[in-house]
Order: sequence, then structure tokens, then C-alpha cells
Amino acid sequence: MLIKPLEIVIVLTLILAAFDSIAQGRVYLPKAEALQRAFPGADEVETANLYLTEAEMAGVTKASGTSVDSALYSFYVGEKEGRIIGYASIEAATVRTLPETVMVVMNPDGTVRFVEILAFFEPQEYQPAKRWLDQFRGEELSSSLRVGGKIQGLTGATLSAQAVTRQVRKSSAMLRLFLERQ
Repeated sequence: MLIKPLEIVIVLTLILAAFDSIAQGRVYLPKAEALQRAFPGADEVETANLYLTEAEMAGVTKASGTSVDSALYSFYVGEKEGRIIGYASIEAATVRTLPETVMVVMNPDGTVRFVEILAFFEPQEYQPAKRWLDQFRGEELSSSLRVGGKIQGLTGATLSAQAVTRQVRKSSAMLRLFLERQ
């Protein structure tokens, strides 16, 4: 079979378009800067690992409504003057076909302080705006912490809204378990 020049141009155009869409993805904050934003003025930021049993993995899955793929979950714990000022989780997840990395920062009582997109590789029009992310402030894990409940959807970016909400729910469920162990 002979490949025609027009077919080569079409195939190359499609390949370049695919690379261009991936190249449009952006990393907004590296981890060190994100943790400074999460815990301004902290004397110390430590990593705390949570090792889950099979039963705990099932419990987090049930509480969060999202699957737990690993028995290890890490938090960052911010401290100032020997007192915990908050917790943060940084986790990557697939939105549609490409990843995003989200930081969920929580208060010592487990309520959400803020949510921030650290990296987003889907097309920019699917990225949740800061204003949309702000609706998580003060929320805690509950059956109404979902898109269509307390969380408004995003027109044209439903998968992004659901992905971020799943990450917030999972982080909240993990922190609840972590705090129960303390």
C-alpha cells in the first residue's frame, strides 16, 4: 500500500496536535512552594504516613465514594510553636485522559481550608477556577460533599469538577482516619 503525501500531512498534523495539547498542560506550583502556601509561617512541615489495613481501605472507599489504590497515604503536617496548624495532601489523578495534581489543605479539625490545583494537563478550558475551588472552604466529609450537593458543577468541565471533588472527599476521609488514630 502506497502512502500519499496528503495522508502523511494529516497524520503528522494529528500527532503534532496531540503533543501540543499535552504541552499546554501546566505546573503552577512545585511542592515546596505549595507547602509554603499551605502553612505560611510554619516552623516545621513534616510528612506523616498513614498505613491502612484492608478494612481501613474499604472504610475510606465507602466514606469517600472513591477507590483507594494504595495502603500508604501521605500527609504534610504544618506546625508552629509546637502546635499543629493544619494538614495537606497532594495527590495526582486522571481527569479525563490526562492528570491533574491537587493540594487539599485542611484545618486541625478536619475542615477544608482551601483547595489548589498544582498542575493541570487537560485543556485549560476544563480547569476549575479558583472561585469554583473556594466552595470547598469550611466543608467537611459528608454525604452532601459532592457535585450536585453542596458543590456546584462546572459547565463544560463536569469531569474536572468530579475529579477534584473525589480528591477532596478522599483526603478528608484519610484525615479523619489519621485523626482517629491520634
